[in-house]
Amino acid sequence: MKLRIATLAAAIALAGVAAPAIVSAQEKTVTVGGAPMYPSKTIVENAVNSKDHTTLVAAVKAAGLVDTLSGKGPFTVFAPTNAAFAKLPAGTVDTLVKPENKKTLTGILTYHVVAGKLNASDIAAQIKAGGGKATLKTVAGGSLTAMMEGDKLVLTDAKGGKSTVTIGDVNQSNGVIHVVDTVLMPS
Repeated sequence: MKLRIATLAAAIALAGVAAPAIVSAQEKTVTVGGAPMYPSKTIVENAVNSKDHTTLVAAVKAAGLVDTLSGKGPFTVFAPTNAAFAKLPAGTVDTLVKPENKKTLTGILTYHVVAGKLNASDIAAQIKAGGGKATLKTVAGGSLTAMMEGDKLVLTDAKGGKSTVTIGDVNQSNGVIHVVDTVLMPS
């Protein structure tokens, strides 16, 4: 089977046609929002395909962070779902994506990003070493407190709000995504 795929890919390449779908089909993926997340693609390239992250993608575009999150990284992104954004007071998202609120939106979104690639096991090791808690510095300049509640990784934001990682270790070419169920808020 691998030989047939390699032969087909070579034939397509000789014909001058790109074969990313064939290469991607061989990658180990995690499904998020009904779409496979390919480790060879960037955070943004994958996120745009998740039906559970349309609000996040729109917010990233409104904040002008597409190029940053498409960059080399690596980044650890705690990615709130549409349902997480829906927990915010009515009208909050509509207000945040207005051009005059770009600075506030950027602050909230970058509060969900940690420099470097931290898989769940890396965070769990920090929690164990920290006596049950770990502090994660965000690129916004704030901190998140990480802890385990049973077998769940939970983050506490600057305002005391809690968000649970529902899908962890979604590897990307420029980092890792951990899907979270609540929007994290900076101070």
